[in-house]
Amino acid sequence: MKADKDKLRLWQERLARNESAYEAEKARMDGREALYRGERGVKPVVSGERTDKTPHVRNICAELIEAQVSSGIPQPKVTARRKQDEGKAKLIEDMLRGELDRLPFEQLNDMMERTVPIQGGGAFLVEWDNTKRSHAAVGELAVSALHPKQIVPQAGVFTGVEDMDYIILKLPQTKGFIRRRYGEDVSGEGEREPEVKGSGGQDAAEDMVTQYTAYYRNDKGGIGLYSWVNDVQLEDLEDYQARRLRRCAKCGAVEPAPGVEPMGAPTLDGTPPFGAWMRPEDMQYGLDGAADGLEGESRPGVRRGGRRTCPYCGGTRWEHSQEEFEELPEPALRSDGSSIGGMRPVVRVSETEVDELGLPVVETVLEPEQVPFYKPDIYPVLLQKSVSVFGQLLGDSDIDKIADQQNTTNRLSAKILDKLIKSGSFMTLPDEATIRADAEDMKVIRPGSPSAASLINVYDLEGNISQDMGYLEQVYQEARQVIGITDSFQGRRDATATSGKAKEFAAAQSAGRLESKRVMKDAAYAALFEAMFKFKLAYADEPRPVVSHDNRGNAQYQSFNRYDFLERDGSGEWWWNDQFLFSCDTSAPLASNREAMWQETRMNFQSGAFGDPAQLQTLVLFWTKMELLHYPGAGETKAYLEEELARQKQAAQMQRQAQEAAAAGTPGGVGGLGEAMPLEETLPTGTAAGQTTGARPLV
Repeated sequence: MKADKDKLRLWQERLARNESAYEAEKARMDGREALYRGERGVKPVVSGERTDKTPHVRNICAELIEAQVSSGIPQPKVTARRKQDEGKAKLIEDMLRGELDRLPFEQLNDMMERTVPIQGGGAFLVEWDNTKRSHAAVGELAVSALHPKQIVPQAGVFTGVEDMDYIILKLPQTKGFIRRRYGEDVSGEGEREPEVKGSGGQDAAEDMVTQYTAYYRNDKGGIGLYSWVNDVQLEDLEDYQARRLRRCAKCGAVEPAPGVEPMGAPTLDGTPPFGAWMRPEDMQYGLDGAADGLEGESRPGVRRGGRRTCPYCGGTRWEHSQEEFEELPEPALRSDGSSIGGMRPVVRVSETEVDELGLPVVETVLEPEQVPFYKPDIYPVLLQKSVSVFGQLLGDSDIDKIADQQNTTNRLSAKILDKLIKSGSFMTLPDEATIRADAEDMKVIRPGSPSAASLINVYDLEGNISQDMGYLEQVYQEARQVIGITDSFQGRRDATATSGKAKEFAAAQSAGRLESKRVMKDAAYAALFEAMFKFKLAYADEPRPVVSHDNRGNAQYQSFNRYDFLERDGSGEWWWNDQFLFSCDTSAPLASNREAMWQETRMNFQSGAFGDPAQLQTLVLFWTKMELLHYPGAGETKAYLEEELARQKQAAQMQRQAQEAAAAGTPGGVGGLGEAMPLEETLPTGTAAGQTTGARPLV
């Protein structure tokens, strides 16, 4: 790629200017991480204090951060704005749940659960990885977590990433990755900022570089991208979320997809003027399959020197072009069986040619249907705050709130340990007395005289740490109260809770104080779900499988087809339906707790919420619910009960048919087989019609 030196210098200046404004916040980040890891340093509490380190750390920062960690991943909830889109909203939900299972969200959530309260915020980076390919699809969503020190925001903008003109990321990459991804050799470059790999003290690696990626708003409101390593430009895309195709630099024809080569557009009656769609390996042959003897020349479609040639003009140079519309020469199928696209007749009026009457020549040609490409037009960087604070891009850090308490705890721990170590037992002896200092019992002391023996004594020196311990506990309670964590919330013994209900209420009160953090997490994931949907809508060309379950727990297999969201308005214009509301399912935390759900379901069953517990239908429904909650053995129990229910229904049906047949006078009483006979013929001789003793059918 030809580098634009002026543009490179512009972005380097922007990086330096905004990094300088962000330096104060960045400097505090390593200090917060150090406190979380158990920093031993001690700031002076009184003037002249010499203690600068503690040999023992009670890490209240890590304790209170870990107490808030939740392994639950918010689940998507999609609401349709129109009634006819409710089925699509359910499909989007199922698609997003599948992506949560496919992507490593357990690791991402675990990382963010610590980064966000420590630093006050973190971010997700959503990308479309076109290198992830299978035999049926090209590209997949990719989501990664960003530490705040890897982000350089635009100075002065605190309301959100979407309000910025640009945002710059600093990502550690290997030199091999840069060569494979961008085709640039950076083997001679060094790693400029190794500290973005971790929390301080990181050394520069020989095989690593720091890649800078800037996302910015272009003049049309779209998202542009500029990326570089040191003084090497990697990528410059004015509208990087737009679709791009390779076109012939000579005639502008679109490069055919691998495996298929167009040899000319079909005419109105469908006959190809220069052959239909042919494979690349057939390009050196004529339409009849015989060698044409022109191999190596510039006839359209011939490969020269291993390079792909244009099938129309024979050119070998290709250029990337930004496309606003997608051509659909073949109909694209939707999930409901309908299709869009295909060749359509278009009337063209020539501007240069006229007929014998002097009128412009009018001709009808076939052109493929054109539909607009969808563009997300959103920043791929999605911020998650701990709690919102006016005038700060990131939220408020929990570590900053309790940093003083941690420093006081370190100082008291050092003082307490010093008192305990220096205390002990001491013996006094007269000058002329001696004692052997070893582990033997019955040591012999020769004081020399009774007066000297009276000088022998033992003194126990104990350091009084009661006040220190009392204040240490006070400092710990201060830290917990600032964050809003109680004993019940931590699962510790709570003397103030006199019953299980009281303990549950105390934990709920603490959870209420932390509700703001959960709301901000849900808001971040809601924005993440919307971005994932938009990227899937923009770049997933092939239908993607989606698995869901019906109300009986049976798997349902559908497809996420982006053409299902392409609609045409009354004027005939195509538009993409992305009018959906994204949020998080508030019942997800309870649903993720299987044991609690088992208990809730069992309680509902026993209380009759599913119906009469003695009925087989109710038992089947109960075990269906338990199977959905992955209760061990629920599937086998449900299958047995369903078989038993089917047998009972069959027996009841046979009994009903027998009763109906008996009422109609049908012999055999099963299914109405045979002809109806008089009742007298079914009775033995001498038996009245009203007596049933010995009644049997005649053979």
